[in-house]
Amino acid sequence: MKVALGSDHGGYDLKENIKKLLVELKIEHTDFGSGSTSSCDYSDYAIKVAEAVAHKEYERGILVCGTGIGMSIAANKVKGIRAALVTDMFTAKATREHNNSNVLCLGGRITGPQIALEIVKIWLGTEFEGGRHIRRLDKITDYENK
Repeated sequence: MKVALGSDHGGYDLKENIKKLLVELKIEHTDFGSGSTSSCDYSDYAIKVAEAVAHKEYERGILVCGTGIGMSIAANKVKGIRAALVTDMFTAKATREHNNSNVLCLGGRITGPQIALEIVKIWLGTEFEGGRHIRRLDKITDYENK
């Protein structure tokens, strides 16, 4: 699996912790920025990561800003992206099983690093169930393609 990472200044520290986890898990990844806690625009990084996932250069993406809200809004503007803002372990699993999310959004100022790393592990380790969920996702894809 290849994972694309991105953050703004509010998510930088958590993104750095996630990078360490990915190294430990031996998961290939690329950091699309930001490279510091200096103020920057979340949308720049959300779009870079989302496009890389949408173009199938990466299987999944992880985005972190202060709340995760801005990243999820921006990433979901990219056709083919199903970005999910996640704050707990149950939702991390459900968004993969039911929604086949391909971008995980986290809030660096909302979710503590220990919980966030557990969320990442669950999200990366959970597969899409398919079945009845395919029909629902197909409706979203059909709408996107109008």
